[in-house]
Amino acid sequence: MTKKDAVIVATPEKSIVPVDITAPAFKANPFPFYAQLRAEAPVFPVKLRAKLPIGGRAWLITRYDDVLNVLKDERFAKDRRNAMTPEQLNKLPWVPAMFKPLERNMLDLDSPDHTRLRALVHKAFTPLLIEQMRDQVQALTNELLDKVEPDGRMDLIADFALPLPLTMIGRILGVPAADNHKFHRWTKTLISAGTNRNLFVLIPSVTRFMGYMKKLIKQRRAYPKDDLITALVQAKDGSDQLSEDEVLAMIFLLLIAGHETTVNLIGNGTLALLEHPDQMAKLRSEPEHIKTAIEELVRYVCPVEMATERYAREDITIAGTTIPRGELVMAVIGSANRDPHYFDNPDSLDITRTNNKHLAFGHGPHYCLGASLARLEGQIAISTLIQRMPNLRLSIAPDQLRWRGTFVLRGLEALPVLF
Repeated sequence: MTKKDAVIVATPEKSIVPVDITAPAFKANPFPFYAQLRAEAPVFPVKLRAKLPIGGRAWLITRYDDVLNVLKDERFAKDRRNAMTPEQLNKLPWVPAMFKPLERNMLDLDSPDHTRLRALVHKAFTPLLIEQMRDQVQALTNELLDKVEPDGRMDLIADFALPLPLTMIGRILGVPAADNHKFHRWTKTLISAGTNRNLFVLIPSVTRFMGYMKKLIKQRRAYPKDDLITALVQAKDGSDQLSEDEVLAMIFLLLIAGHETTVNLIGNGTLALLEHPDQMAKLRSEPEHIKTAIEELVRYVCPVEMATERYAREDITIAGTTIPRGELVMAVIGSANRDPHYFDNPDSLDITRTNNKHLAFGHGPHYCLGASLARLEGQIAISTLIQRMPNLRLSIAPDQLRWRGTFVLRGLEALPVLF
C-alpha cells in the first residue's frame, strides 16, 4: 500500500464535513474535528481509499470513556487473525516471508502470546535500566546543543529531537559505537519509509538491518554484555525464553514505536511552549514543574494521536453504533485527552495541571513499555533546551510549519528555530 493509496477521508454524517485525516493541514490542528465527533458522532466511520479486506473502512472512537474501554476490552483484538472471518482472512494482502519474524512483536499480539512476551521483556526492560540512562541522556542533550549553539539556529527535529532518542536506544540495545552510522542510516530509512507502508521500499533496509541484528544477537548469546540485547537473550520465566525471531521483533518495536513517540513529544512539546510563552516562562523560572509539564505536553500535543490498530472480534455496539466483526477500530487518544468530561479547560495548556489522567501512553495490557524512557528523555531534553536557550523562537511563521501526513502519529517534519 503506497502513501497515496493510504489517504483516509471521513465519511459524511449529519453536519460533519468530510476531511482527510492524514493530511498535513489536518494534523496541524485536528482537535476541532474531534470535538465535533465527540458531540455528534462518537463512533465514526472513515473510508480508506486503499483496497483492503476490511471493506476499506476504519472506525474512529473519540470519547474518553469509550477510548478507555476499547484499550481494555478483549473483544478488540490486536492480531487481526483473531478477529476476522475466514473470508476476510483469505483476502489479506501478501506479506514477504522476510517480514514474518517482525509480526511476532508484542504490539500485534493478543494473550496468551502477548502476556508471555511482555512478562519476559519486562524482566529486561526495567525502570532501573532506564534510570541508569539519566546521566547519558543529559550528556547527549548537552552535546547536541553544544554542536548547534554557535550557529544560532537549528532544525529542532533533525538536529535535536530525532538524534537524541535514536542514539539512546542504540546505546541501550548495545549497538557498538563504531556501527552507529550504519544503525542510524537503516533506522532512519525504516522510520521514514514505514509511514507509507510500501513494503517493497523497505526490503533493502530491512534485509541489512535484520542481518546485522541477528549477528549481534548471536554475539550476545556467546559473549554477554551489560546491554538490553543481552538482557532480552537471557530473559527467562522458568524454562521459557524469547526465540531469536521474538528478540528481533522486540528490537524492531523498540526502535520504531518507542523512538517516534519521543521525537514527537520533544518537537510538538517545544512548539506548544513557544506558542504559550507564559507557560514557557513559568517552566523556565520554576523548573521543578518539569514532570507535570511533560504529562501535560503529552496530553496536549498527542505525539501518538491514535492507539494502534484493533479489530472487532464480533459485532460490537458503542454509543448506539455497531461495528461489524473483523473491521478496523482506532481509539483516538488525541480526542480522549481533550474530552471536557475529564479535563478542565482541555484546550488550554497548563504545565501545573494535576489529576491528569491522560491516555497518551495507552492503557491496559498494551500500555507503552517505553513510557518511562520517553518521560525521562522528554524531561531532560525540554528542560535543558529552554534553560540553555532563553531566546528560543520560531524562524518561520507557524502556518508555514509542515506536519507529517501519517495516520496513527502526529509530528512535525521540521521545526526551524533561532536562539
